[in-house]
Amino acid sequence: MTERTPPIPVVAGINDPMLEGMADGWQVHDAADLSDGSRLDADVIIIGTGAGGGTSAEILAEAGFKVLMLEEGPLRSTNDFKMDEREAYRDLYQESAGRMSKDGAMSILQGRCVGGTTVINWTSSFRTPDETLNYWSENFATQGFSPEEMAPWFERMEQRLNIADWQVPPNKNNAVLSEGATKLGIDWKVIPRNVAGCWNLGYCGTGCPTNAKQSMLVTTIPGALKNNSELVYSARAEKLLFDGKKVSGVEITVLGEDKNPTGSKLVARAPHVIMACGGINGPALLMRSNAPDPKNRVGKRTFLHPVAFNFARFEETIDPYYGAPQSIYSDAFQWQSVDGPVGYKLEVPPLQPGLASVLLLGHGARHFDDMQHLPNTHAMIALMRDGFHADSQGGEIELASDGSPIVNYELNEYLWDGFKRSFLTMSEIEFAAGAKAVRCSHLDSPWFTSWEEAKAGIEQLEFRPNAFTAGSAHVMGGLCMGEDLDTCVVNSEGKYHYLDNLWVFDGSAFPTSIGANPQLSVYGLACKQANGLVEKLRAEKAAKA
Repeated sequence: MTERTPPIPVVAGINDPMLEGMADGWQVHDAADLSDGSRLDADVIIIGTGAGGGTSAEILAEAGFKVLMLEEGPLRSTNDFKMDEREAYRDLYQESAGRMSKDGAMSILQGRCVGGTTVINWTSSFRTPDETLNYWSENFATQGFSPEEMAPWFERMEQRLNIADWQVPPNKNNAVLSEGATKLGIDWKVIPRNVAGCWNLGYCGTGCPTNAKQSMLVTTIPGALKNNSELVYSARAEKLLFDGKKVSGVEITVLGEDKNPTGSKLVARAPHVIMACGGINGPALLMRSNAPDPKNRVGKRTFLHPVAFNFARFEETIDPYYGAPQSIYSDAFQWQSVDGPVGYKLEVPPLQPGLASVLLLGHGARHFDDMQHLPNTHAMIALMRDGFHADSQGGEIELASDGSPIVNYELNEYLWDGFKRSFLTMSEIEFAAGAKAVRCSHLDSPWFTSWEEAKAGIEQLEFRPNAFTAGSAHVMGGLCMGEDLDTCVVNSEGKYHYLDNLWVFDGSAFPTSIGANPQLSVYGLACKQANGLVEKLRAEKAAKA
């Protein structure tokens, strides 16, 4: 048992479910507290505790199987969340929120803690669009993923995680999108969020101090731990161990408080292993393990929803750091063509000061002026839907000399066309909402003071990959799912094609990007596939009886 002791609650009356459960005897361990060479045994090992891992763990545990959850990141729970960007980025994010693509052109925000990205995301929860599911069936021979077949799994997870349209009026930041779109006749809708009793603080990206966000940390992970399961954190899955066509175990590197290896190793053994470690770390694990990959597809077709940013300055106060971070969206430009020019989804990000200082680009006097005007600044984003066109093959995962993953994802002219069109769309909406000045997140972009000026100026912006802010918080693909062996490494049940007992239950299996914030897509997929695995394991047990 870890020696963490419950501190005085940060928010009066708010319980910390992880600390309370650990005090009651839950099997939760810091890997550093276990002896070097220790062996851990279970019925099922799950690598990763985010949307896929947490969902799978609860389902399998409730079915009576002993689940061992392995998490590379640290355990931070309710009482650790202080709405402080400095602590949050350091403790909760991959590479302290500094993960980037190989060429430095794309910033990638991902969680690295117990609960994964569900702990630090902005709660937007969309079902996988019908267009995406149909595209998978037609192009990758996925089976069982039609809109009708997936609907009950989405509904089940919506109920489990209290996913519903946000009932509170949008903050000023989000209202810019709805008000500007309305004036231009552009369709918009309210975003469903996975929250219960939300305090509308706005600092979702730093961990929820009130347990309102229904992340895996306060829902499915406690659900699994209540049912004879075990969690070991600061435990990096270094390699899969093989015995013929089966995974016989997982070699674990123990990490210290500084996130560096301590020198200790552990081994975990189980008849079945589930990978839920994401579209970057998952392929890297298979590569480090020299897993069978006869078609050389592991790590290929990695998708990121490249994000374009636009900023607008208003006379009135926006306070873009307060209130539900995302509550309004528009898909008006998303599905005009499924496999033509790239489509994009419009949303609004929060602008906490640390995040804003990076997104606004620039330096010196200009940057100082931009930050001074932060209370009057709005931001809008466009999520590019990648993976549906011959010129949109995504990126690939490579290994560095130390075995860590490298994301080789190059922005090209096809995506740049989407960026330019989205800059125009976002600028027009912002001016329609009353903005006094608008700027694209491009080094060459000034603050445009009229829509006419913006139209002319945006057309002149040049495509230089490191000249404009491109970000991602949605990593998908890398372990493509489907029955076509020439392109896919995981079948429609989530089983790795070339190993008998290895399963992949997370967004790394998506054949394309989703075209929407992917957490509910991962929940639905994992719920469906974990229940399928339960049936398989029960059948195996009955056959042996």
